[in-house]
Amino acid sequence: MRIPGDGGAGVRVIKLGGSLLDDAARRAQVLRGVAQAWKRGEPIVIVHGGGKHIDAHLKRLGLEKRTHAGLRITDDTTLEIVIAVLGGVVNKMLVSELSKMGVKAAGISGSDGGTLIADRHPHIDGVDLGNVGRVRRSDPTLVRSMLTAGFLPVVSSLAAGARGTLLNVNADSAAAAIAAGLNATSLVFLTDVAGLLDRKGAVVASLDADDARAMLASDVVTGGMRPKLEAALQALASGVTSIRIGEGGTSLVAA
Repeated sequence: MRIPGDGGAGVRVIKLGGSLLDDAARRAQVLRGVAQAWKRGEPIVIVHGGGKHIDAHLKRLGLEKRTHAGLRITDDTTLEIVIAVLGGVVNKMLVSELSKMGVKAAGISGSDGGTLIADRHPHIDGVDLGNVGRVRRSDPTLVRSMLTAGFLPVVSSLAAGARGTLLNVNADSAAAAIAAGLNATSLVFLTDVAGLLDRKGAVVASLDADDARAMLASDVVTGGMRPKLEAALQALASGVTSIRIGEGGTSLVAA
């Protein structure tokens, strides 16, 4: 698999999500592409979520999945599972698989070293979302030190909140914040769709910030693509010059 954005000397942040985390064969294909790029000397950071893995663990424990406005309601019990799954199961799975491919990978959570700082999400329609955060900023110090030492950082979407708390944050927003903090030259959202689709179901090859905002204001962009496009806009505004959604799919460019 070709990883979009190959060839640049700057840092590339790759967000892994969707069925790419759940399908072993597709995951291996993606990680082989990452490994090839890393072995060419390209500095890469992987950011990941793991929603379906969390759902499976909740079900196994007989706990209900609760959401509101597309966000997971994360009470204290659910947060413990989120921490275990994102910071443990999924993170170490990716690190292990990259290591088998000869990559010097190391896993951290976004909360480590203040890599991701978040504020507690306000209530939506009067509903308390619990331990859910909105990423405010990223401190790149830890990730930069890992890159300098020759590691490929694998970062889970957990953030540090006020007074040492942990918050569950959207992985797309996490990737955008980390890319901005690192002054990355490239941000890639790899997922189980080819790219951003128009009303006819065709992949939109390229769009600028105005186009993206117009699509968000319409009913064209739905589901998990909305937070990706919103995160892409945030990264673009922060100076990330190359943003791609999907493998060889949609490119978001400055106007």
